[in-house]
Amino acid sequence: MEYGIYINGWREKKELMEVKNPYDGGVVGKVGVADEEDIKEALEVAKDAFGRWRKVPAYKRSEILYRVSSIIDERKEELAKTITLEGGKPIRYSRIEVARAVETFRFSAEEAKRIGGEYVPMDASPAGEGRKGFYFRVPAGVVVAITPFNFPLNLVAHKLGPSIAAGNTVILKPASATPLTSALLLEIFLKAGLPSDVITLLFGGGERVGMPLVESEIPRVVSFTGSRDVGKKIAKRAGLKRLLLELGSNSGVILDEGIEPEKVVKRLAVGAFAHAGQICISVQRIVVHESIYSEFLEAFVEEAKRLPAGDPMDENTVVGPMISERERDRVIEWVEEAKKMGAKEEIPLKVEGNVIGPVVLTEVPEEARVWKDEVFAPVVSVVPFRKFEEAIKILNNSSYGLNAGIYTPRVDHMLMAVEEVETGGVIINDYSTFRVDHMPYGGVKESGLGREGIKYAIEELTEIRFVSLMP
Repeated sequence: MEYGIYINGWREKKELMEVKNPYDGGVVGKVGVADEEDIKEALEVAKDAFGRWRKVPAYKRSEILYRVSSIIDERKEELAKTITLEGGKPIRYSRIEVARAVETFRFSAEEAKRIGGEYVPMDASPAGEGRKGFYFRVPAGVVVAITPFNFPLNLVAHKLGPSIAAGNTVILKPASATPLTSALLLEIFLKAGLPSDVITLLFGGGERVGMPLVESEIPRVVSFTGSRDVGKKIAKRAGLKRLLLELGSNSGVILDEGIEPEKVVKRLAVGAFAHAGQICISVQRIVVHESIYSEFLEAFVEEAKRLPAGDPMDENTVVGPMISERERDRVIEWVEEAKKMGAKEEIPLKVEGNVIGPVVLTEVPEEARVWKDEVFAPVVSVVPFRKFEEAIKILNNSSYGLNAGIYTPRVDHMLMAVEEVETGGVIINDYSTFRVDHMPYGGVKESGLGREGIKYAIEELTEIRFVSLMP
């Protein structure tokens, strides 16, 4: 596959960026790299297109999104294979991602017809007597969408679907590691009948392409999913824009007294090691009641050892490659650091090419990066606790707060977790990796700002326009 950039039509570029398979290093495609003039033109095209697109009726926007959903379903195997080839995601999980994207765009089509407002009782104040008040939502304007490599279809869908449903235009800059899926998705949008100037697609690095878009005065919203550090840079450089930032986590799970380890180990192993742990809400920290700690640890280690690792195109593979050699080397460094600080390897580090096998650590100091930072790799730390309150403190002792999983048979502990756990999502009796695409999804603390999930993203991507009417 070879693509240029897309600004109201495909354009060839002399400068091309290779897209490599992270498993074997083979070149799977090339894309053009946007330059300064491309960025300026893209911003002006998106601005001009917004003036027309915002006036398109909701039912027409909905129809386009329904067609996008249907075409994705028709091309699901092509999309799944592209995700696996450029991103290294095991094919079984790429197919799940495509199925989720079908649903995400269907939700977007449905929500396009539900964007409304609310009556405001003006006579609640003496000053408002005799007036009628109401508000409705209007599209914010141009949206800059910057997306990560790990879900190159469905996380793009979470930017494009709500934006198009709300009547915004979008400039999409996908991750440089996984641009081909975005190009295919744009083709699908055009086939579905989207006007040619509503979505612009630019390829290139963050500093070269992403930050000039962020800093421009034209966009009204920046929607970014990626690392905490890049999110902080965006927040500093965006100016007076609305920010929707999904910045990752070091997600934890509590296993309370009374939980039967054999009933949860398979679920937790998948939550920790699928796609090499390169998921924002992968299980990274497991906090286990001392009464079941030894039993759980033994069962979890055995389950992790059984997980197939290697070629992501193999139907059985669960643990595929790290996205790059740089990321592989970072993880090796972090694990070795933890060992020097006193951590014990229950499953030793095993590396073949870019594939890192499941790693299970115990006795991990809280200062170790594999514990306190987002490891984004198949590395899990397991620690014991005595009292449930202690487990919550361990979980909360983090700069992150995206999802947490709480396994407990006790209703009082469920309620305590709901009240006390400092995360955007508290998942009772399941792992932290649980997400469905219409739920409000986002974090607290350094895990980000705002919420995704179609209805909730639309609230972030629209503005309230209030009307006071004096008859």
